[in-house]
Amino acid sequence: MVAGCAVVDGYRAPPVEIGALPPVAAQSSAVTPVVNGAIYQAAAYRPLFEDHRARLPGDTLTVTIVEKVSASQKSTSSVDKSGSLSGAVTALPGIAPNSFGRASVGGTSSNTFGGKGATESSNDFSGTITVLVTGVLPNGHLMIQGEKQIGVNANVDVLRFSGQVDPRAIQPGNSVPSAQIANVRVEHRSRGQQADAQVMGLLSRFFLSVMPI
Repeated sequence: MVAGCAVVDGYRAPPVEIGALPPVAAQSSAVTPVVNGAIYQAAAYRPLFEDHRARLPGDTLTVTIVEKVSASQKSTSSVDKSGSLSGAVTALPGIAPNSFGRASVGGTSSNTFGGKGATESSNDFSGTITVLVTGVLPNGHLMIQGEKQIGVNANVDVLRFSGQVDPRAIQPGNSVPSAQIANVRVEHRSRGQQADAQVMGLLSRFFLSVMPI
């Protein structure tokens, strides 16, 4: 009967969120736009001889996610201590010397300790996502944010990325590696049957809390 309660009937596929990102705020330009019919406008000037690169709110930027972090630690310790003690009585006044043939005492002690420990962690994440410029800081750095959602059958994969980019790190082709982005926030999660299958049930969490062994 308990196993029958674990069967999910009529599962509803999670929807793909559309338009979840906040609208991009318009940039406050120091130059007042002038409607004069001229081709050159100082408020939105872009040189014609350079490649298109993100520089204004609303521009797109391709981020190549290459995050690889690994750390390892190893320690070994050992303690060894030993000792011995022996004594004997050979003679006493008024007693024959041969009376102490077996009057001896001895003792030994030993203490040994050994310990080893090792810790290893590895994280590898790669991918590509196109983000939007949501703001420009006074020093010219770009605040970026982007999201990608892929829904297949009853499962939705969500990838979110945000950070701060120095325009000098933008490579030709309007792309930048994530290793050159500051304050990176990467989130990759799933919604649906596959994600629910990896969550511990309510009864399992209850019994694990009362019986931690």
